[in-house]
Amino acid sequence: MKILIIEDDEILSKVIAEELKDANFEVVQAFDGQSGLDMARSIKPDLVLLDIMMPKMNGFEVLEEIKNDIGIRSIPIIMLTVLGSDDDIKKGLQLGAKDYIVKSQHAVAEIIDKIKQFLENKQ
Repeated sequence: MKILIIEDDEILSKVIAEELKDANFEVVQAFDGQSGLDMARSIKPDLVLLDIMMPKMNGFEVLEEIKNDIGIRSIPIIMLTVLGSDDDIKKGLQLGAKDYIVKSQHAVAEIIDKIKQFLENKQ
């Protein structure tokens, strides 16, 4: 299974990518919203982990673009962000995200476990 991480924090992205690779997932990374959207369109991953606050295009914009693109709208997206307000969570889920993880509320190991559980349930 291929996972696309769209996250501008390169250290966090690398840590999550390494953990997912150790769990035998194929991982591709993008560090801004526009390149992440372009990658989603070209590689059609099985899952997208999407940050919100990023350069070029924020995560909500990327999410909307993916959900409006008939070729990739079925790709599940998990928001992975520091924005934890009820309004942000509601917006992410209303736009089509399958889950919303607030980074500061979960250790990396917990985040990886949530992703694994999601993918196991998807199969």
